[in-house]
Amino acid sequence: MFTSQLALLQVFFLMVPEGVRPQPSPSPSGAVSTQSDLGPRTQGETLQSSSEVPGVSTVGPTVVTPSAPGNRTVDLFPAKLNYFQKLQKVNATSFQALATEFGGESFTSTFQTQSPPPFYRAGDPILTYFPKWSVIGLLRQPAGVGAGGLCAENNPAGFLESKSTTCARFFKNLADSCTLDPTLNAASYHNFTVLKVPRGLSDLQNTKFQVPVTPVSQADSPLLAGNTCQNVVSQVIYEIETNGTFGIQKVSISFGQTNLTVEPGTSFQQHFILHFRAFQQSTAASLTGFRSGNPGYIAEKPLLALTGDRRHSMTLLQSKGDGTCSIKRHEVQFGVNAISGCKLRLKRVDCSHLQQEIYQTLHGSPRPEHVAIFGNADPARKGEWARILSRNCSVSAMHCTSCCVIPVSLEIQILWAYVGLQSNPQAHVSGARFLYHCQPIQATVKLLEPTLPVKCLEIYISQMVLN
Repeated sequence: MFTSQLALLQVFFLMVPEGVRPQPSPSPSGAVSTQSDLGPRTQGETLQSSSEVPGVSTVGPTVVTPSAPGNRTVDLFPAKLNYFQKLQKVNATSFQALATEFGGESFTSTFQTQSPPPFYRAGDPILTYFPKWSVIGLLRQPAGVGAGGLCAENNPAGFLESKSTTCARFFKNLADSCTLDPTLNAASYHNFTVLKVPRGLSDLQNTKFQVPVTPVSQADSPLLAGNTCQNVVSQVIYEIETNGTFGIQKVSISFGQTNLTVEPGTSFQQHFILHFRAFQQSTAASLTGFRSGNPGYIAEKPLLALTGDRRHSMTLLQSKGDGTCSIKRHEVQFGVNAISGCKLRLKRVDCSHLQQEIYQTLHGSPRPEHVAIFGNADPARKGEWARILSRNCSVSAMHCTSCCVIPVSLEIQILWAYVGLQSNPQAHVSGARFLYHCQPIQATVKLLEPTLPVKCLEIYISQMVLN
């Protein structure tokens, strides 16, 4: 009986080559089974793991690890090892308990939780709002990129960063772009409001955070007349007044416009200027930065002019190195007589638009409407400004019916005197006049003919100041 039982026992031995040591099997938690895990044993004792298969009885391999302390043995396949677990079902009853045990804080978007900053910092993009479409945007200052200096629209204007940029625009078909391209239309540069401070984003319906962009003078929309695209925006000037952490208080805009001849591959340059200044400098409380005297004018200080409610310096023509007219201009200085001139190159246009462009070049943009009586005149007080008298060209005086009468020079006459005590006289301006000198141009009619090879008209214009 004993012999038959021994005959049914099958023993297998694992032969390990010399120098090779079997590695212990890790537990689910990463721990290694040791003698302390499986209970006390004597030296040389073996562990067995059996599985029952019908008709076959097997005994698991026995491994002795000489390197283990005390020459202990480790089972490569521990019977506590189970990689298959039954997942717990989650329902409405158990969810709260599981959420309490395993739940935690989740990641959220920083943009959604972070409130907008309370005020602008230097260099921050300036926020705009389009009430008609309820859209937030940024104030743009197009700049030239690449070898051709093409206009890049996505160039944000930086807060307190006064600068000037120039870029080029090219048109395959100007006839279509003339009235459809928003970059040529003055209205597209002020059909929005500017947020005083970034925190205005949190309450866009509150208009106290919004500053309208106010045009200094009227700018006409582009118009296609024959072979000419009229009233094209050639210059945009933003004047932005700020008041510390209270943000933007006032925004005004002025334009320079020109006419373009419709021809294949038409191109021209646009100029964009942003100028920041302190808001308190435009009030009677503090006019240090823009005073030309207090109260009377000081010699060689800028002669102050007013257009709408914007105060600026009266300017003179300035020429480039080649003698052509520059967009930069000299300031007219009080008490100083001056004369300047330059060559103005114009494309073929009709007589009225030729006259308009020369007038604008002579008096500058924006056109001065009033002159400051004293050097500390406040724009809010109209009594401190005198209207500038102006006399344009008269066609009837030239006795010419088939020619174009254009202004070729502008004489700025300033009338001033001393007032007050003899011991402390103060210079004040009594009045000013713009006197245009004109001449007829017979060749203008011929230049309008498209068959002629001449494409530009060059006129020398001059400006004189008499104090």
